[in-house]
Order: sequence, then C-alpha cells, then structure tokens
Amino acid sequence: MSAETVLSNALIVLEDQIVSGSVLIRNGHIADISEGSIRMGEDFGGDYLIAGLVELHTDHLESHYSPRPGVRWNKTSAIQAHDAQVVTSGITTVFDCLRMGADEDGGFEHGEMREMADAIQAAEREDRLRATHLIHLRCEVASDNVLDHFADFENDPHVRLVSLMDHSPGQRQFQTMEQYTLYYKTKRGLSDEAFARFVEKRLALSTKYSRPHRDALARICAERGITVASHDDATLAHVEEAKGHGVKLAEFPTSFDAAEASHKAGMSVLMGAPNIVRGKSHSGNIAARDLAARGVLDVLSSDYVPLSLLHAPFVLADDFEDISLPQAIAMVTSTPARTVGLDDRGRIAPGLRADLVRVRRQKDVPVVRSVWREGNRVA
Repeated sequence: MSAETVLSNALIVLEDQIVSGSVLIRNGHIADISEGSIRMGEDFGGDYLIAGLVELHTDHLESHYSPRPGVRWNKTSAIQAHDAQVVTSGITTVFDCLRMGADEDGGFEHGEMREMADAIQAAEREDRLRATHLIHLRCEVASDNVLDHFADFENDPHVRLVSLMDHSPGQRQFQTMEQYTLYYKTKRGLSDEAFARFVEKRLALSTKYSRPHRDALARICAERGITVASHDDATLAHVEEAKGHGVKLAEFPTSFDAAEASHKAGMSVLMGAPNIVRGKSHSGNIAARDLAARGVLDVLSSDYVPLSLLHAPFVLADDFEDISLPQAIAMVTSTPARTVGLDDRGRIAPGLRADLVRVRRQKDVPVVRSVWREGNRVA
C-alpha cells in the first residue's frame, strides 16, 4: 500500500505562476497537482506552498562549531543545532561549507574538517538530521596547505560543490585596504608593524600559490564531476579565468561588470540573501538589489542568516515590479538545484521529491508553518 498525503487549499508557487489547489504526495514524491480543486487533506487555509529551499553556501555550521575564538563545540551537537535552524527556515537541502586551507592566523587544523564531515555523515546514519546535507568545500587557494586539506575528501561523494577563493589584500572582496584593515587589523588588535608583516605574507602566498592551486583544484573537480564556483570576482579577467576553470556558479561578484559577464557566460550569479534584506553588502561591495534590478541575479544564499533565504524572495517580489514571486522563489529553489545538478528537487512538479514548505505571509517577515522532506514532515 502506498503512503499518501494531500496538501489542500494552498497557493502553490510553481516555476512560472501561482495556482490555488492541492498537491498529492505519494511515496516521498509529488504525484499530482490539482488546480482549483479542494481535496480532503491538510487544509492550508490559503497559505503558500513552495518547494524546499536549496542552500548552496552557508557558514552557519561553522558558527555553531566555533561560537567564540578558540572555542570548539561538540561536533554532533553543533550539527544538530545547525540542522534544526536551517530546516525551520524552510531549507530542505543544505550544502555545509567546510574550510580548506589554514595557517597560524586562522582556519582549522588539518583533519578537523574531515572529522566534521564524518560527524555529519554519522548523524545522517543515526537519523539525527531533518535536512539533506551535502558538502561545499571552500578552498583558500593562496594557502600553502589547501591541497593537503582537500585530499582528505578524495573519495567523498557528499562533496558536490567546490569554491575557489583568495582573500588576499588589494583584490576581489578586498579591493581597497579599508575593509581588509577592519577585518584583519582592527578586529585582531594588530599593531601597524604586525599588520604590515601580515599583509606582506598574504601577498607573497597569493603570488606563489593562487594560480597553481586554482588550476589543480579545477582539474580534480572536472575529473570527479564536482561543480566549481568562483568567489568574489571583481574584473573581466577574473571571469575569463573562471570560464577556463569550468565554473558554473559565480559567488558574490564584487562589481557589476563581473556579475554581468558571469551571467552572460551562463554561470549562475549568487549573492547573499542578507544583502537583499539589508539593502546593502556588509563588506561595502555591490548591492545584490542592484544586480536584481539589472536582471543578472540568479541565486541567493543565506550566508550567515538562515531565515534570510526565505525572507529575501518576498522582499524582491515586493520591491521589484519586474520580479514575480515565482521568479524570486526560483532563486532559492530550482536555479540553485539545477546549477549543482540536483534535478530531482527544487520545483513542485509530478515525479520530483516532495521537499515542500508551508509558508504564511505575516506582515513583512514570512513564517514557516510546516516542512516536508521526501514526503515526511520534518518541521
């Protein structure tokens, strides 16, 4: 006997329209969409039904694992806290970001992120998790040990996304020294001399390692079928480099020219949902709203505030006449799913996974009422 669930009297957000009706779930998949009919089942009372959100880039797990400088929390506890918050924000598939590459000034020890990945997979086997967890390796290409860290994940099928990053001064995210000084001098309380040595070392490492590490990581990802993301592209030269590395996702471009060129090249341009909600970048770079207004914003990421991934699409639909709610919701569902090759989710359509979220719009901030993953209620 098949297991069936009916969700009725809902505003169903499809890829190109919103319809009023019912959705039939059978054996973990969407079996049917009935427009206009009221089937017997869970009455949504006119609430929205959207596909489960797909989160490609979140540093949220890291904040649970290392809540204070020098503090390491129990990994399983950190994972469960992270999982609970993302699911109750409507996220049913989450790519947990794990940092590759470290030195004495920051990052994690060699093997620490492998232990975290093992803990995620153990939690999955023990049925502790409610969302689907995949891995996004954030590779600091200017680090001398990034390839050693990356080698710990050589045979891990959970790795579905790799981003190539270089946070050295004077380029990409830190095109001016003002923000770099705030991040690395002021917050750490470095003296002028210590900061000068810090900057000199970062520049030397970037010159030596950035290009060969980018090339090596892109080659490995191509061989393994892993999606590659660029990070903080600022110039057309950066975009050309990304095209050469087979990049499909352009994360957080810092200029309109780079964003537009990436979009035209067929890459999905990703920006932070907090940037949309706040109306500006926390690091002083281009605002995501500006990219949305010019039609070159494709994907949103919650980055550091999980609920922002649900909040931002409603902000876009409210504030931009040319962006409908289905188009905005696609930025957090179908487009990120397609970008990383997850063609079985991200849309409400027959045959796809029943990853679904009931959302009530209450004043400005939407409320998650219920969440289903593969037809099972998880929140």
